Amino acid sequence: MHAAARFITLAFVTTLLCVAVNGDAHVDAAERMIDAFPESASSGCMACHGEIELIRESGSEMMQQIIALGTELGDTAGCVVCHGGDPTEKEDKHIAHGGDDPDSFYLDPGSPWVNDQTCGTCHPKHVEVQWKSLMMTEAGKIQGVCWAFGGLTGYEHKFGNYAVENPENPDDRLGTDAYKAYMQRLKKMEPQVFVDRHEALPDALGFDELDRLDDDPTLAAFTYIRQECQRCHHAVKGRQTRGDYRGMGCSSCHVPYGNEGFYEGDDKTIDREAPGHMLVHSIQGTREAKVTVHDKTYSGIPVETCTTCHDRGKRIGVSFQGLMETPYESPFAADGSGQPKLHSKHYIAMEQDIHYQKGMTCQDCHTSIDVHGDGFLAAANLGAVQIECSDCHGTPDIYPWDLPLGFMDEFEDEAATGEPRGLTTQLESHTLQGTIYPPGDGYLLTVRGNPYGNVVRDGEDIIVHTANGKDLRTPTLKKIKDEGKLSQNGLVAMSGVASHLQEMECYSCHASWTPQCYGCHVKIDFSQKDKCPECNESKENFDWVAAGRRHMDPDHRTDRGESDYTDLMIPGKITEQRSYLRWEQPMLGVNGEGRVTPLAPGCQPSVTIIGADGKPILTNHIFKTPEGTEGGGEGGQLAIDMSPTQPHTMTKNARSCESCHTSEKALGFGIDGGRSTRPPNQRLTVDIETIDGEILPQRTQPQLEPIENLANDWSRIVDEEGNQLQTIGHHFKLSRPLNNDERARMSRHGACLSCHQEIPTQSLAVSLLHHVAQYTGQMPVTAAQHNSLIHKIVLMSAWTQAFGFIGLPLACAGAALWFRRRRRAV
Repeated sequence: MHAAARFITLAFVTTLLCVAVNGDAHVDAAERMIDAFPESASSGCMACHGEIELIRESGSEMMQQIIALGTELGDTAGCVVCHGGDPTEKEDKHIAHGGDDPDSFYLDPGSPWVNDQTCGTCHPKHVEVQWKSLMMTEAGKIQGVCWAFGGLTGYEHKFGNYAVENPENPDDRLGTDAYKAYMQRLKKMEPQVFVDRHEALPDALGFDELDRLDDDPTLAAFTYIRQECQRCHHAVKGRQTRGDYRGMGCSSCHVPYGNEGFYEGDDKTIDREAPGHMLVHSIQGTREAKVTVHDKTYSGIPVETCTTCHDRGKRIGVSFQGLMETPYESPFAADGSGQPKLHSKHYIAMEQDIHYQKGMTCQDCHTSIDVHGDGFLAAANLGAVQIECSDCHGTPDIYPWDLPLGFMDEFEDEAATGEPRGLTTQLESHTLQGTIYPPGDGYLLTVRGNPYGNVVRDGEDIIVHTANGKDLRTPTLKKIKDEGKLSQNGLVAMSGVASHLQEMECYSCHASWTPQCYGCHVKIDFSQKDKCPECNESKENFDWVAAGRRHMDPDHRTDRGESDYTDLMIPGKITEQRSYLRWEQPMLGVNGEGRVTPLAPGCQPSVTIIGADGKPILTNHIFKTPEGTEGGGEGGQLAIDMSPTQPHTMTKNARSCESCHTSEKALGFGIDGGRSTRPPNQRLTVDIETIDGEILPQRTQPQLEPIENLANDWSRIVDEEGNQLQTIGHHFKLSRPLNNDERARMSRHGACLSCHQEIPTQSLAVSLLHHVAQYTGQMPVTAAQHNSLIHKIVLMSAWTQAFGFIGLPLACAGAALWFRRRRRAV
């Protein structure tokens, strides 16, 4: 867009303030442009795109502004407001699409490389902060891989996809004053995560540099990062396979793409048989933004949009939907073929998160700052997300608005205390272009002090206004308890054992399952056919970070994607395998907030590197972290990580007490106490053998090669003496396994023996009661009968001891007093 046009755009936006789209009047987004705005037929754009659907509803304020601004720019259809181009040209596509000036036409207006000229004219703050958002830098993933390859950057989150710095003025951070002060405190506590700048991620090895791997195999980490890990960041369009079709920048979330990647709107110029296109030409986002696909209309951002990226790593997107990956292709498709791959994986159906079942999507909990960022760097998920369960639900004894700021987000060893956080009727300016809901008794505040614009208090309830149109009324936990509707289990877990809510995350109990992918066997094959006679082809793959940086070139700034960047192949080919998958209840540890949390395998790589000559440089190798880190002593710790996680599989029915208190896995000792497999560091040969295990054939080969550093199962994070066996999170200072004292207080192993070591005949009194119960038919058999008996025993014991310590002395004192008075009377 030319300078004059930009000036007109900004002047127009300043005049109208580009406020929230609050108009109730609207037509289906599938309505054609020329039907809704007949005058648009004079636009050159409509000569080809006359059938295209409206980008927003014709009655919406946003659409009215686009038409008005477009008319000012000479385009009665308003297309140039977002796409640029020449609206006067009706015959020559090349001229209409910018001619010889590639910077004047935008195929994807949401691309971060151009959205300062498009989306940013009305949404300047969101465009400004995008480069510091975690979805752009992906600094946590980069540090995670560097950690797995031997702690290349230590705990520091040094690299991002692009070099970027914080603003100099702390007041430039989005959010309330309370939020800004809160984040300044966190920055001082965790400076390795809340950094001031990221350096640009180093290049991967080039084709002429592969001999360096012999001296330093850790250099392969940057090949792994660039090829495998960074395809999702917002500055690229991504790999464009089933389930992973999306736009760039703003378009990656705010433009709908189906899993198959086909366009299903009415524009005849868009190829309906070529994947990689938006589903319809519409913007999705707020409750008012209606998207119509065929005859169905929705609002908000569907979860499936989020899972185009959030299907790997912690897998929170697909887990929220109730999907767990599986290595199997069953059940078979209708034509008898295998289950189609989604996000490059097969799945089994699991229990969906209760919020998903109620009709909520990701954006109904996660705030604008969670997603867009606040303009400052936060290099790991826990640092970027500003919400906690208690923000809406409170506790059984405290309403959400009476909790102090920081409760459940402490990053300290003690639960937060302080003044009640209260409510607010004021929203932050950067959120005013979303839906404005009535405040009711006040908007709730996040744990860090920003308003939830869609969650309000109504008496003792909260109302969640969802982007898809539902207004969900939810009673607070305190109201449920006060009305006597909290289950006995809930009362015991949350009120009876007060330390639970003081020391644990809610989802430690309320996550119904957690995806657990143990052992990541990574092979990075650098074989080159000019150096490997046995190789038919050289191993190479696409560099996603280089693809993003290609857009920095003015000649490629407006490119729609990366499909033409065939010269960005780099040496090396990544393959990944797993040791085994689990989904049952996870083990527990401590996260960066200092609270007990579920743990799941983060990055547990056993690395195999094949050199350019096709020969192994490393085989099944586990790197170690730097000396003195993670309880590893002089030799360092195994650089395989169990990561604190929020599984996003919430259920109303929490896990049982026994699933934690009598579980060796929950304590950190591993599945079945780590005894379920033979030590992985031993070679296993399977063939005809003697009774003493001597293999008889000479022509045989090992079935399993050893993983030399791994003496325990992948799921075992500590031994019985409390020695740490792998890393537990590596972003925040407080993340760790449970310590000896915590495990001792938590474990209830052998509780049955406390009674049954005396039952039936080891004590005269017990023997007597046992025989009485046996002959009168009162022997407890079922769990309910056992529980009832134990409850009676506890009460009887308590009253007996209370009488013994208090009642008996009082009785004796009373008797003595009576005796003395009687003697005096005589």
